[in-house]
Amino acid sequence: MTERTHDTLELGDIQRGVLSPRPTPYAATYILFRIDDRAHGRELMRRASEVVTAATDSMSPLGETWVSIALTCSGLRALGVPQESLDTFAWEFRQGMAARAKVLGDTGESAPETWETPLGISDVHVVLTALAPDPAQLEKAIDHARPAYHRLPGVTAIWRQDCYALPTETEPFGYRDGISHPAVEGSGIAGSNPLETPLKAGEIVLGYRDELGGVQTPQPDVLGRNGTYVAFRKLHQRVAAFRRYLKDSSTGPEDEELLAAKIMGRWRSGAPLALSPLRDDPALGADRSRNNTFLYEREDPAGFTTPPGCHIRRANPRDAAVAGAPRLHRMIRRGTVYGPPLAEGILEDDGADRGLMFTFIGAHLGRQFEFVQSQWMNDSVFFGSGDARDPIVGSNDGTGDFTIPRRPVRRRLPSLPRFVVTRGGEYCFMPGLSALRWLGALKD
Repeated sequence: MTERTHDTLELGDIQRGVLSPRPTPYAATYILFRIDDRAHGRELMRRASEVVTAATDSMSPLGETWVSIALTCSGLRALGVPQESLDTFAWEFRQGMAARAKVLGDTGESAPETWETPLGISDVHVVLTALAPDPAQLEKAIDHARPAYHRLPGVTAIWRQDCYALPTETEPFGYRDGISHPAVEGSGIAGSNPLETPLKAGEIVLGYRDELGGVQTPQPDVLGRNGTYVAFRKLHQRVAAFRRYLKDSSTGPEDEELLAAKIMGRWRSGAPLALSPLRDDPALGADRSRNNTFLYEREDPAGFTTPPGCHIRRANPRDAAVAGAPRLHRMIRRGTVYGPPLAEGILEDDGADRGLMFTFIGAHLGRQFEFVQSQWMNDSVFFGSGDARDPIVGSNDGTGDFTIPRRPVRRRLPSLPRFVVTRGGEYCFMPGLSALRWLGALKD
């Protein structure tokens, strides 16, 4: 078959969860399934093709809700996808997230042997994600999806994680989240930074030209095209420890908030240091038309305003000339809160499990998600600071530090502990709707 390389996105065949921004507020759930009977698994795929929301559906019959389906490599194998086809998928995907733990910094407390069962083991075959504006509508979305797996005894639900997003759009550490996302050519969805050129479609969706002019499509074409790779991670956040560290490292409340901003690169309101370097600006932080419109290289190359090692500058160096072309490592990131919030002012851990369900979406697991995790989150060679790690999500062990450029003397925060612990995760493939039908029609 001749490979199609035109660049007009086939939005009617792409799952909506790939490209669409999420509503605010919203509720979500992740349900994992194990396939014990191949025929039932294939029937699940056939039914799912009728339930999953396409990117062309700006409004589903249930309102601003949608359902997505993704599969692990073990899941594709359980459906009977031939090995010669599996061999055309990214090798990181074929290995699985648990096998890539050292590269990702999932060591010590975050190592796979400590992960929440069944995350990271071969029993996880299918990930169903449902999303809606509130819990009541979420349950309706799940009811809408239930016919896809109802009365299929060979398909077993083995894990569920309910999540939510607050009207404030903040995550457990108290920062406004979900601000930065790229535009993708042909999607019709604007990016959050008008100074950033849209990414080639092939950076996010398989089967289209990427920034290097190549086309990645697992075979056969009907299976790979219009799909993408997804990394799901459950990240536990040590909120009380983070608050204590800020308090112990500061000279008072104002300095504490400044340190929080320097560590993140934004004030808690979402206002970027790049646009509001001296004080928080909540109006700016809430303004989607302004809160992400900035670059680094021309105005702040040395990081005196936004430290080079802060979280948002590591995650997206924008126009900085680091590690080649930052655009090659750009991806879609989404975080969804789980667990109860820790009350304001509490500095002692209450024992509750809270954090983010983190999702990466992109066509290149290696040079996008894994590169950013290993080279930008857990190393600092790219900006000349050796092996320093991200101060918030890095795999810190109490021996590293965080440097804030400052005249006449830089400021150094020592002994960074690990604030985020990986509780588990999976590498998945999110097929197009045609691929779901193809999987449903497989024969032995």
